[in-house]
Amino acid sequence: MDALTQDALAPRAPTDEGLRAVFERIEVGAAAREQGRVLPHEPVAWLREAGFGALRVPREAGGAGLGLVESFRLLTELAAADSNLPQIVRAHFAFIEGRRRDADRARSAEWYARIVDGALFGAAMAELTDSTGTSTTLTRQGADWRLDGTKYYSTGTLYADWIIVVAADGGERVHLAVPAAAPGVTREDDWDGFGQRLTGSGTTRFDGVAVTDGQILARSSFDHVPSSSFLTAYYQLFHLATLAGITRAALRDAVAFVRPRTRTFGVPGKVSQRHDPLVQQVVGRLSALAYSTAALVEDVARALERASATWDAGVLEHPLYDEAERIAFQAQQVVLDQALEATTRLFEVGGASATASALGLDRHWRNARVLASHNPAVQRARALGDLELNGTALDAIWRPAATGGERAS
Repeated sequence: MDALTQDALAPRAPTDEGLRAVFERIEVGAAAREQGRVLPHEPVAWLREAGFGALRVPREAGGAGLGLVESFRLLTELAAADSNLPQIVRAHFAFIEGRRRDADRARSAEWYARIVDGALFGAAMAELTDSTGTSTTLTRQGADWRLDGTKYYSTGTLYADWIIVVAADGGERVHLAVPAAAPGVTREDDWDGFGQRLTGSGTTRFDGVAVTDGQILARSSFDHVPSSSFLTAYYQLFHLATLAGITRAALRDAVAFVRPRTRTFGVPGKVSQRHDPLVQQVVGRLSALAYSTAALVEDVARALERASATWDAGVLEHPLYDEAERIAFQAQQVVLDQALEATTRLFEVGGASATASALGLDRHWRNARVLASHNPAVQRARALGDLELNGTALDAIWRPAATGGERAS
């Protein structure tokens, strides 16, 4: 096969124009979906059809093969359209990053093929326990396995075809993939946070779910924390990109609110609000906040991009990952405050009329506040201070437990 034929048969990344058209469709109904708690199954389907879920799947495996910087630019745009959507696909994209590092390339190719065909992955890892332990169990049942337990904060599972689960098998922690429609799997829409209401972050129950050896992804000792500063930074960047998108949406909606209005508080007569210098100042500040948050997201993405080749080579720990984690923690301290400022200042352009329920502008603050609470910034600020003062690694609290390594199954 000549080079021209190979190029003609190579998979094509979705165009920016095509994806932006999808984002525009998603944005149109975002406020109404939040007000009516209408789960965005249709927008998720649009993203599937556009090949969005395969953005980070390598080109040789049939995906778009996009870099991290470009991927997070698109995720920020998606967040501006509807901030629930990036959180819905967060575990999906993290699963792809895990496959990129997996030394078993044949196994990764099998999962890639499912993703290219449109499969979406969610996660069920957290539990409501008094410690960081795992009560969900994987037990041998004949030639296969049985999965039992309950997980909470299962973001994205309501929309997923597969669920990534953490379970205990004796003294080992096991990561495995379970079909979302498998007998014994129950997904509940009981997430009751006041923001990010449509992310599918509710309860997932596993009652005697059959599992084969092929569904087991990795095993590690409970004495070892199977994590990496690369993935810590990656997961954090998803939240930061979503917050940057919310900040952009606050600017967009402020402009849309102001332009047609002809009444200004405290000024007699009919006055074009967009010519009011005070309103201009508020919108100008929103513009600066939208720029700043997006710039910080890109800086973190570039740090991860610098580390990505090492990650793809299968290296679990590296100084480049630590650098990316530090930059992500630093960016978090700024992006959270700026997103919350933007989603509060937004209301200063219209007084009480901007608080009308029909506009749904409150969703921006609610969503930003919930995202800002996911990874406590005060803990990250302390860790950064300890790093600067004492050279203490950011994940030092976990490292004493890191006595063994993760292994594929």
